Amino acid sequence: MGLQRELQRMAGSRVFLLSCAVQDYAWGKLGNSSEVAHLWASGDPKRQIEPNKPYAELWMGTHPKGDAVILHSDVAHKTLGQWIAAHPDCLGTKVQEAFNNQLPFLFKVLSVRLALSIQAHPDKALAKKLHAQFPQHYPDDNHKPEMAIALTPFRGLCGFRPISEIVAFLRDIPEFRALIGQNAAHQLEASAADLSKDVEVRKALQQCFTCMMQRSKEEYAEQLKLLVQRVTQQVQSGEDVSYCIGDLLLTLNSQFPGDIGCFAIYFLNVVTLQPGEAMYLGANEPHAYLEGDCVECMACSDNTVRAGLTPKFIDVDTLCEMLTYTSAPAAAKLFTPSPFNGDSNALLYNPPVPDFTVIKIEVPSSVSQYCVQALDSASILLVIRGQASGQGSYEDLSLHSGSVLFISANESLTLKVDPSQSLLLFRACCLL
Repeated sequence: MGLQRELQRMAGSRVFLLSCAVQDYAWGKLGNSSEVAHLWASGDPKRQIEPNKPYAELWMGTHPKGDAVILHSDVAHKTLGQWIAAHPDCLGTKVQEAFNNQLPFLFKVLSVRLALSIQAHPDKALAKKLHAQFPQHYPDDNHKPEMAIALTPFRGLCGFRPISEIVAFLRDIPEFRALIGQNAAHQLEASAADLSKDVEVRKALQQCFTCMMQRSKEEYAEQLKLLVQRVTQQVQSGEDVSYCIGDLLLTLNSQFPGDIGCFAIYFLNVVTLQPGEAMYLGANEPHAYLEGDCVECMACSDNTVRAGLTPKFIDVDTLCEMLTYTSAPAAAKLFTPSPFNGDSNALLYNPPVPDFTVIKIEVPSSVSQYCVQALDSASILLVIRGQASGQGSYEDLSLHSGSVLFISANESLTLKVDPSQSLLLFRACCLL
Protein backbone atom coordinates (compact mmCIF):
# COMPACT_ATOMS: atom_id res chain seq x y z
CA MET A 1 0.00 0.00 0.00
CA GLY A 2 2.89 2.38 0.76
CA LEU A 3 4.23 2.16 -2.81
CA GLN A 4 0.78 2.76 -4.28
CA ARG A 5 0.27 5.86 -2.12
CA GLU A 6 3.62 7.28 -3.18
CA LEU A 7 2.88 6.60 -6.83
CA GLN A 8 -0.49 8.29 -6.49
CA ARG A 9 1.19 11.30 -4.88
CA MET A 10 3.34 11.58 -8.00
CA ALA A 11 0.28 11.78 -10.26
CA GLY A 12 0.96 15.45 -10.91
CA SER A 13 4.61 14.80 -11.74
CA ARG A 14 5.29 15.00 -15.45
CA VAL A 15 9.01 15.81 -15.77
CA PHE A 16 11.71 14.31 -13.54
CA LEU A 17 15.31 13.11 -13.43
CA LEU A 18 16.31 9.46 -13.68
CA SER A 19 19.18 7.34 -12.40
CA CYS A 20 19.98 4.75 -15.05
CA ALA A 21 21.64 1.34 -15.06
CA VAL A 22 25.08 0.59 -16.47
CA GLN A 23 25.94 -2.83 -17.93
CA ASP A 24 29.53 -4.05 -17.50
CA TYR A 25 29.73 -6.46 -20.45
CA ALA A 26 33.27 -7.61 -21.21
CA TRP A 27 33.37 -5.87 -24.61
CA GLY A 28 32.90 -2.42 -23.07
CA LYS A 29 35.57 0.24 -22.94
CA LEU A 30 37.58 0.27 -19.73
CA GLY A 31 37.44 2.99 -17.10
CA ASN A 32 38.01 6.57 -18.22
CA SER A 33 38.19 5.60 -21.90
CA SER A 34 34.44 4.88 -21.83
CA GLU A 35 31.87 7.55 -22.68
CA VAL A 36 29.35 5.42 -20.77
CA ALA A 37 31.54 5.65 -17.66
CA HIS A 38 31.85 9.43 -17.95
CA LEU A 39 28.11 9.94 -18.36
CA TRP A 40 27.35 7.56 -15.51
CA ALA A 41 29.85 9.22 -13.15
CA SER A 42 28.85 12.76 -14.17
CA GLY A 43 25.24 11.94 -13.39
CA ASP A 44 26.10 11.40 -9.70
CA PRO A 45 29.22 12.87 -8.00
CA LYS A 46 29.28 9.94 -5.56
CA ARG A 47 30.10 7.52 -8.36
CA GLN A 48 33.74 6.62 -8.96
CA ILE A 49 35.07 5.15 -12.22
CA GLU A 50 37.11 1.98 -11.76
CA PRO A 51 40.05 2.07 -14.22
CA ASN A 52 39.99 -1.63 -15.17
CA LYS A 53 36.23 -2.16 -15.23
CA PRO A 54 34.34 -2.32 -18.54
CA TYR A 55 31.54 0.23 -18.88
CA ALA A 56 29.64 -1.04 -21.92
CA GLU A 57 26.06 0.26 -21.93
CA LEU A 58 23.97 2.91 -20.22
CA TRP A 59 20.30 1.83 -20.28
CA MET A 60 17.58 4.49 -20.19
CA GLY A 61 14.10 3.01 -20.08
CA THR A 62 11.90 0.44 -18.37
CA HIS A 63 13.53 -2.84 -19.41
CA PRO A 64 13.38 -5.30 -16.46
CA LYS A 65 17.16 -5.78 -16.60
CA GLY A 66 17.75 -2.06 -16.10
CA ASP A 67 14.59 -0.17 -15.12
CA ALA A 68 15.53 3.47 -14.44
CA VAL A 69 15.09 4.80 -10.89
CA ILE A 70 13.28 8.10 -10.34
CA LEU A 71 15.49 10.70 -8.63
CA HIS A 72 13.22 12.47 -6.19
CA SER A 73 13.03 12.21 -2.43
CA ASP A 74 9.27 11.61 -2.42
CA VAL A 75 9.68 8.52 -4.61
CA ALA A 76 13.15 7.27 -3.74
CA HIS A 77 14.02 3.93 -5.37
CA LYS A 78 10.79 3.76 -7.37
CA THR A 79 11.31 2.84 -10.98
CA LEU A 80 10.15 4.45 -14.20
CA GLY A 81 8.39 1.21 -15.14
CA GLN A 82 6.35 1.29 -11.93
CA TRP A 83 5.45 4.94 -12.45
CA ILE A 84 4.31 4.43 -16.05
CA ALA A 85 2.24 1.41 -15.01
CA ALA A 86 0.44 3.66 -12.50
CA HIS A 87 0.16 6.61 -14.93
CA PRO A 88 -0.01 5.21 -18.49
CA ASP A 89 -1.52 8.47 -19.75
CA CYS A 90 2.02 9.92 -19.54
CA LEU A 91 2.85 7.93 -22.70
CA GLY A 92 0.42 9.83 -24.90
CA THR A 93 -2.85 8.49 -26.29
CA LYS A 94 -1.46 7.03 -29.51
CA VAL A 95 1.46 5.31 -27.78
CA GLN A 96 -0.85 3.89 -25.10
CA GLU A 97 -3.09 2.35 -27.72
CA ALA A 98 -0.37 1.11 -30.05
CA PHE A 99 1.90 -0.40 -27.40
CA ASN A 100 -0.49 -1.58 -24.69
CA ASN A 101 0.46 1.05 -22.10
CA GLN A 102 4.18 0.22 -22.39
CA LEU A 103 7.15 2.44 -23.21
CA PRO A 104 8.02 0.92 -26.62
CA PHE A 105 11.73 1.77 -26.79
CA LEU A 106 14.97 1.31 -24.92
CA PHE A 107 17.46 4.18 -25.14
CA LYS A 108 21.18 3.46 -24.67
CA VAL A 109 24.72 4.75 -24.86
CA LEU A 110 27.33 2.17 -25.95
CA SER A 111 31.12 2.25 -25.52
CA VAL A 112 32.61 -0.55 -27.60
CA ARG A 113 36.18 -1.79 -27.06
CA LEU A 114 35.90 -5.34 -28.44
CA ALA A 115 33.73 -6.41 -31.37
CA LEU A 116 30.17 -7.45 -30.65
CA SER A 117 28.82 -10.62 -32.21
CA ILE A 118 27.89 -11.12 -35.86
CA GLN A 119 24.14 -10.96 -35.45
CA ALA A 120 20.71 -10.06 -36.74
CA HIS A 121 17.37 -9.38 -35.08
CA PRO A 122 14.17 -11.20 -36.09
CA ASP A 123 11.02 -9.55 -37.37
CA LYS A 124 7.88 -9.93 -35.25
CA ALA A 125 6.69 -13.14 -36.91
CA LEU A 126 10.04 -14.89 -36.44
CA ALA A 127 10.42 -13.50 -32.93
CA LYS A 128 7.14 -15.10 -31.89
CA LYS A 129 8.20 -18.41 -33.40
CA LEU A 130 11.66 -18.39 -31.80
CA HIS A 131 10.30 -17.35 -28.41
CA ALA A 132 7.77 -20.18 -28.45
CA GLN A 133 10.38 -22.77 -29.44
CA PHE A 134 13.45 -21.59 -27.51
CA PRO A 135 12.42 -19.16 -24.75
CA GLN A 136 15.75 -19.67 -22.98
CA HIS A 137 17.57 -18.11 -25.95
CA TYR A 138 14.86 -15.73 -27.23
CA PRO A 139 13.25 -14.25 -24.10
CA ASP A 140 10.39 -12.29 -25.67
CA ASP A 141 8.24 -12.26 -28.81
CA ASN A 142 9.05 -8.75 -30.01
CA HIS A 143 11.17 -7.52 -32.89
CA LYS A 144 14.33 -5.48 -32.23
CA PRO A 145 15.04 -2.87 -34.90
CA GLU A 146 17.75 -0.48 -33.72
CA MET A 147 19.60 2.67 -34.71
CA ALA A 148 23.09 3.84 -33.76
CA ILE A 149 24.16 7.50 -33.84
CA ALA A 150 27.91 8.05 -33.42
CA LEU A 151 29.29 10.12 -30.55
CA THR A 152 32.90 9.38 -31.54
CA PRO A 153 34.21 7.78 -34.75
CA PHE A 154 32.29 4.50 -34.68
CA ARG A 155 33.00 1.42 -36.78
CA GLY A 156 30.67 -1.47 -37.48
CA LEU A 157 29.63 -4.11 -39.98
CA CYS A 158 26.27 -3.50 -41.63
CA GLY A 159 24.51 -5.37 -44.44
CA PHE A 160 25.91 -7.32 -47.36
CA ARG A 161 28.51 -5.71 -49.60
CA PRO A 162 27.97 -5.20 -53.32
CA ILE A 163 28.35 -8.54 -55.10
CA SER A 164 31.35 -7.24 -57.05
CA GLU A 165 33.28 -6.68 -53.82
CA ILE A 166 32.54 -10.17 -52.52
CA VAL A 167 33.57 -11.68 -55.86
CA ALA A 168 36.86 -9.72 -55.68
CA PHE A 169 37.56 -11.20 -52.23
CA LEU A 170 36.84 -14.69 -53.60
CA ARG A 171 39.39 -14.02 -56.32
CA ASP A 172 42.09 -12.49 -54.11
CA ILE A 173 41.81 -14.51 -50.88
CA PRO A 174 42.25 -18.26 -51.49
CA GLU A 175 41.45 -19.13 -47.87
CA PHE A 176 38.09 -17.38 -48.16
CA ARG A 177 37.32 -19.17 -51.41
CA ALA A 178 38.27 -22.52 -49.85
CA LEU A 179 35.67 -22.02 -47.12
CA ILE A 180 32.95 -21.08 -49.59
CA GLY A 181 33.72 -23.96 -51.94
CA GLN A 182 34.20 -23.83 -55.70
CA ASN A 183 30.58 -24.58 -56.67
CA ALA A 184 29.05 -21.81 -54.54
CA ALA A 185 31.82 -19.38 -55.55
CA HIS A 186 31.23 -20.06 -59.26
CA GLN A 187 27.48 -19.49 -58.88
CA LEU A 188 28.01 -16.12 -57.21
CA GLU A 189 30.55 -15.10 -59.85
CA ALA A 190 28.09 -16.07 -62.58
CA SER A 191 25.26 -14.13 -60.93
CA ALA A 192 27.47 -11.04 -60.77
CA ALA A 193 27.39 -10.91 -64.57
CA ASP A 194 23.67 -10.06 -64.53
CA LEU A 195 22.58 -8.30 -61.33
CA SER A 196 19.12 -7.64 -62.81
CA LYS A 197 18.18 -11.21 -61.86
CA ASP A 198 17.68 -10.27 -58.24
CA VAL A 199 16.25 -13.59 -57.03
CA GLU A 200 19.14 -15.57 -58.49
CA VAL A 201 21.70 -13.17 -57.05
CA ARG A 202 20.19 -13.46 -53.57
CA LYS A 203 20.09 -17.24 -53.78
CA ALA A 204 23.72 -17.38 -54.83
CA LEU A 205 24.71 -15.01 -52.02
CA GLN A 206 22.74 -17.03 -49.49
CA GLN A 207 24.40 -20.24 -50.66
CA CYS A 208 27.88 -18.72 -50.31
CA PHE A 209 27.23 -17.30 -46.86
CA THR A 210 25.59 -20.49 -45.64
CA CYS A 211 28.41 -22.67 -46.98
CA MET A 212 30.92 -20.62 -45.04
CA MET A 213 28.94 -20.42 -41.81
CA GLN A 214 28.18 -24.16 -41.76
CA ARG A 215 31.80 -25.27 -42.14
CA SER A 216 33.18 -27.31 -39.26
CA LYS A 217 35.23 -25.53 -36.63
CA GLU A 218 38.33 -27.42 -37.75
CA GLU A 219 37.89 -26.27 -41.37
CA TYR A 220 37.42 -22.57 -40.71
CA ALA A 221 40.02 -22.47 -37.94
CA GLU A 222 42.62 -23.96 -40.29
CA GLN A 223 41.82 -21.55 -43.14
CA LEU A 224 41.84 -18.60 -40.75
CA LYS A 225 45.20 -19.68 -39.36
CA LEU A 226 46.65 -19.80 -42.87
CA LEU A 227 45.23 -16.39 -43.77
CA VAL A 228 46.37 -14.74 -40.54
CA GLN A 229 49.89 -16.15 -40.95
CA ARG A 230 50.11 -14.86 -44.51
CA VAL A 231 48.73 -11.40 -43.70
CA THR A 232 51.00 -11.09 -40.66
CA GLN A 233 54.04 -11.84 -42.80
CA GLN A 234 52.90 -9.27 -45.38
CA VAL A 235 52.47 -6.63 -42.68
CA GLN A 236 55.92 -7.37 -41.28
CA SER A 237 57.47 -6.99 -44.72
CA GLY A 238 55.68 -3.68 -45.28
CA GLU A 239 53.25 -4.91 -47.93
CA ASP A 240 49.82 -3.40 -48.48
CA VAL A 241 47.15 -5.67 -46.97
CA SER A 242 44.14 -3.49 -47.78
CA TYR A 243 43.10 -6.04 -50.43
CA CYS A 244 41.95 -8.32 -47.58
CA ILE A 245 41.16 -5.64 -44.93
CA GLY A 246 44.20 -7.03 -43.15
CA ASP A 247 44.19 -4.63 -40.20
CA LEU A 248 40.62 -5.51 -39.25
CA LEU A 249 41.20 -9.22 -39.85
CA LEU A 250 44.16 -9.28 -37.44
CA THR A 251 42.27 -7.22 -34.86
CA LEU A 252 39.26 -9.53 -34.87
CA ASN A 253 41.41 -12.64 -34.74
CA SER A 254 43.30 -11.23 -31.76
CA GLN A 255 39.97 -10.68 -29.98
CA PHE A 256 38.33 -13.96 -31.08
CA PRO A 257 41.07 -16.37 -32.21
CA GLY A 258 39.95 -18.92 -34.77
CA ASP A 259 36.38 -17.57 -34.93
CA ILE A 260 34.31 -17.90 -38.12
CA GLY A 261 33.15 -14.32 -37.62
CA CYS A 262 36.57 -13.10 -38.76
CA PHE A 263 35.63 -14.11 -42.31
CA ALA A 264 32.32 -12.20 -42.16
CA ILE A 265 34.17 -8.98 -43.06
CA TYR A 266 34.39 -10.28 -46.64
CA PHE A 267 30.58 -10.45 -46.86
CA LEU A 268 29.54 -7.40 -44.84
CA ASN A 269 30.15 -3.68 -45.32
CA VAL A 270 32.62 -2.02 -42.97
CA VAL A 271 30.95 1.28 -42.06
CA THR A 272 32.69 4.11 -40.20
CA LEU A 273 30.38 6.75 -38.76
CA GLN A 274 31.58 10.21 -37.80
CA PRO A 275 29.92 11.96 -34.83
CA GLY A 276 26.29 12.66 -35.68
CA GLU A 277 26.15 10.08 -38.48
CA ALA A 278 23.81 7.13 -38.04
CA MET A 279 22.98 3.68 -39.31
CA TYR A 280 19.65 1.90 -39.01
CA LEU A 281 19.52 -1.87 -38.54
CA GLY A 282 16.18 -3.32 -39.54
CA ALA A 283 14.89 -6.85 -39.14
CA ASN A 284 17.04 -9.63 -40.62
CA GLU A 285 19.96 -7.29 -41.39
CA PRO A 286 23.38 -8.78 -40.51
CA HIS A 287 25.58 -6.48 -38.46
CA ALA A 288 28.15 -6.13 -35.71
CA TYR A 289 29.52 -3.15 -33.79
CA LEU A 290 33.33 -3.07 -33.80
CA GLU A 291 34.56 -0.02 -31.87
CA GLY A 292 33.61 3.45 -30.70
CA ASP A 293 30.89 5.25 -28.73
CA CYS A 294 27.32 5.77 -29.85
CA VAL A 295 23.80 6.60 -28.81
CA GLU A 296 21.50 3.69 -29.62
CA CYS A 297 17.74 3.34 -29.63
CA MET A 298 15.78 0.16 -30.20
CA ALA A 299 12.48 -1.59 -29.71
CA CYS A 300 12.26 -3.02 -26.21
CA SER A 301 13.46 -6.57 -26.85
CA ASP A 302 16.34 -8.93 -26.09
CA ASN A 303 16.06 -11.08 -29.23
CA THR A 304 19.41 -11.53 -30.98
CA VAL A 305 20.40 -14.30 -33.39
CA ARG A 306 24.19 -14.73 -33.27
CA ALA A 307 26.64 -16.59 -35.46
CA GLY A 308 30.19 -15.49 -34.59
CA LEU A 309 32.55 -13.26 -32.60
CA THR A 310 30.87 -14.28 -29.36
CA PRO A 311 31.03 -16.85 -26.56
CA LYS A 312 27.21 -16.71 -26.33
CA PHE A 313 24.65 -19.05 -27.87
CA ILE A 314 25.12 -19.36 -31.64
CA ASP A 315 22.23 -20.19 -33.97
CA VAL A 316 23.85 -20.44 -37.40
CA ASP A 317 20.95 -22.18 -39.16
CA THR A 318 18.39 -19.59 -38.06
CA LEU A 319 20.68 -16.72 -39.02
CA CYS A 320 21.45 -18.08 -42.48
CA GLU A 321 17.77 -18.67 -43.16
CA MET A 322 16.45 -15.31 -41.87
CA LEU A 323 18.77 -12.79 -43.56
CA THR A 324 17.58 -10.53 -46.37
CA TYR A 325 20.63 -11.07 -48.65
CA THR A 326 20.21 -7.59 -50.07
CA SER A 327 23.54 -6.17 -51.16
CA ALA A 328 24.36 -2.45 -51.20
CA PRO A 329 27.43 -0.24 -50.83
CA ALA A 330 28.55 1.00 -47.42
CA ALA A 331 27.43 4.56 -48.19
CA ALA A 332 23.85 3.32 -48.57
CA LYS A 333 23.88 2.23 -44.93
CA LEU A 334 24.13 5.78 -43.62
CA PHE A 335 20.80 6.95 -42.20
CA THR A 336 20.22 10.63 -43.00
CA PRO A 337 18.39 12.81 -40.47
CA SER A 338 15.90 15.53 -41.44
CA PRO A 339 14.95 18.92 -39.98
CA PHE A 340 12.58 18.72 -37.05
CA ASN A 341 9.42 20.78 -36.77
CA GLY A 342 10.95 24.13 -37.61
CA ASP A 343 13.62 23.83 -34.90
CA SER A 344 16.95 24.97 -36.36
CA ASN A 345 18.80 23.33 -33.46
CA ALA A 346 17.26 19.88 -33.91
CA LEU A 347 17.64 16.96 -36.32
CA LEU A 348 15.18 14.06 -36.55
CA TYR A 349 16.36 10.46 -36.97
CA ASN A 350 13.09 8.79 -37.87
CA PRO A 351 13.45 5.08 -38.84
CA PRO A 352 10.80 3.14 -40.79
CA VAL A 353 9.33 1.53 -37.64
CA PRO A 354 6.81 3.00 -35.19
CA ASP A 355 8.62 2.00 -31.99
CA PHE A 356 11.12 4.85 -31.67
CA THR A 357 12.53 8.09 -33.02
CA VAL A 358 15.60 10.04 -31.89
CA ILE A 359 16.02 13.81 -31.96
CA LYS A 360 19.50 15.31 -31.77
CA ILE A 361 19.51 18.80 -30.25
CA GLU A 362 22.59 21.01 -30.42
CA VAL A 363 22.21 24.48 -28.93
CA PRO A 364 25.12 26.91 -29.41
CA SER A 365 26.45 28.71 -26.35
CA SER A 366 25.28 32.01 -27.88
CA VAL A 367 21.65 30.95 -27.33
CA SER A 368 20.58 31.74 -23.78
CA GLN A 369 17.27 29.88 -23.73
CA TYR A 370 15.92 26.78 -25.48
CA CYS A 371 12.45 25.24 -25.46
CA VAL A 372 12.19 21.46 -25.54
CA GLN A 373 8.98 21.05 -27.53
CA ALA A 374 5.95 19.17 -26.26
CA LEU A 375 5.31 15.88 -28.08
CA ASP A 376 2.38 13.50 -28.19
CA SER A 377 4.72 10.89 -26.70
CA ALA A 378 6.67 10.29 -23.55
CA SER A 379 10.37 10.92 -24.13
CA ILE A 380 13.74 10.46 -22.47
CA LEU A 381 16.26 13.30 -22.76
CA LEU A 382 20.00 12.68 -22.33
CA VAL A 383 22.56 15.45 -21.83
CA ILE A 384 25.87 14.62 -23.53
CA ARG A 385 27.58 18.01 -23.27
CA GLY A 386 26.95 21.38 -21.65
CA GLN A 387 24.85 22.65 -18.76
CA ALA A 388 21.36 24.06 -18.44
CA SER A 389 18.69 24.70 -15.85
CA GLY A 390 14.93 24.35 -15.97
CA GLN A 391 11.80 23.78 -13.91
CA GLY A 392 10.77 20.17 -13.28
CA SER A 393 7.61 18.83 -11.70
CA TYR A 394 8.91 19.14 -8.13
CA GLU A 395 11.95 21.35 -8.15
CA ASP A 396 14.43 23.30 -10.20
CA LEU A 397 16.43 21.11 -12.54
CA SER A 398 20.17 21.42 -12.92
CA LEU A 399 21.20 19.55 -16.05
CA HIS A 400 24.74 18.62 -17.04
CA SER A 401 26.63 15.86 -18.85
CA GLY A 402 25.09 12.54 -17.81
CA SER A 403 21.70 13.95 -16.73
CA VAL A 404 18.75 11.85 -17.91
CA LEU A 405 15.27 13.35 -17.87
CA PHE A 406 11.86 11.75 -18.35
CA ILE A 407 9.34 14.05 -20.05
CA SER A 408 5.70 12.98 -20.16
CA ALA A 409 3.60 13.40 -23.27
CA ASN A 410 2.40 16.93 -24.07
CA GLU A 411 4.89 18.54 -21.67
CA SER A 412 7.35 21.21 -22.80
CA LEU A 413 10.46 22.34 -20.96
CA THR A 414 12.25 25.68 -21.14
CA LEU A 415 16.00 25.45 -20.52
CA LYS A 416 18.32 28.27 -19.58
CA VAL A 417 21.60 27.42 -21.32
CA ASP A 418 24.95 27.95 -19.60
CA PRO A 419 26.98 30.18 -21.96
CA SER A 420 30.30 28.46 -21.22
CA GLN A 421 29.64 25.56 -23.62
CA SER A 422 27.26 24.45 -26.35
CA LEU A 423 24.52 22.05 -25.30
CA LEU A 424 24.27 18.58 -26.91
CA LEU A 425 21.15 16.54 -26.16
CA PHE A 426 19.58 13.38 -27.54
CA ARG A 427 15.87 12.74 -27.07
CA ALA A 428 14.20 9.37 -27.65
CA CYS A 429 10.47 9.29 -28.27
CA CYS A 430 7.75 7.59 -30.30
CA LEU A 431 6.21 9.70 -33.06
CA LEU A 432 3.20 7.86 -34.48
